[in-house]
Amino acid sequence: MKYLTMNNGLKIPVLGTGTNTFGKENNDFNGKVNYDTKELRSAIELGYRLIDTAIYYRNEEVIGKAVKESSIDRSDFFITSKIPADEKFVGTNESVKFHVEQSLKALDLDYIDLYLIHFPLQTNEENLRVWRILETYVDKGLLKSIGVSNFNQDQLSDLIKHARIKPVLNQFQSYPSKHQQSLIDFCKANEIIPQAYQSFAKIDAKTKDILIELAKPYKKSWSQVVLNYQINEGLVVIPKSHNKQHQFENINVFDFKLTMKDIETIKNI
Repeated sequence: MKYLTMNNGLKIPVLGTGTNTFGKENNDFNGKVNYDTKELRSAIELGYRLIDTAIYYRNEEVIGKAVKESSIDRSDFFITSKIPADEKFVGTNESVKFHVEQSLKALDLDYIDLYLIHFPLQTNEENLRVWRILETYVDKGLLKSIGVSNFNQDQLSDLIKHARIKPVLNQFQSYPSKHQQSLIDFCKANEIIPQAYQSFAKIDAKTKDILIELAKPYKKSWSQVVLNYQINEGLVVIPKSHNKQHQFENINVFDFKLTMKDIETIKNI
């Protein structure tokens, strides 16, 4: 596995797994949580150590359970969770503290490697209010790093300007035809790691055909090419699959190098 160093000196794997349907009946996001760790244990066995969850996913306990079942040292894992921007979770300082501590309790792993504000709040002032509470949990060592998700440049700029602890990462939707290149460039210029979610979930048929052809000389799938491209561009990626073969393919993306021509082709899609 390759790693990037965050602006606080800690390292993050460049590739992990999303989990928003893990541990639920019928692999359904809205399904009842059944605490099944089979697919997550499969990913861990293949070498995944970055595991991305959120309060919204209702499965933080499942992730903590899988980590314990693996018998792999806790320090080898990088666990991300997120607090929602809804009034119920962040409406008051007390509710923010309560739900951060609920995440810690549900995961039952002593600390969380990275904790994100899942979506920006209504105002920059509200973002900063919640952020300052998260900073206190970094001070306590309960959250090792803090960052944001789905923030735009203006929201990030304001947080950078006023925060005591700089965000280490911004997680946002990015895929060929929606790279969000200006946001990626802004993050990198400010030493904030860009992290892509839904790297290929919304790619249309025309784009997929281009990627399939481009992938053939490398003897790789189109999705492997997408992940390789994003990692090469300095993004962290968190593809999700319940299928062991697809999990293997998603992590098997470090043994080839795209040509500059192919990189430009993907960038210009």
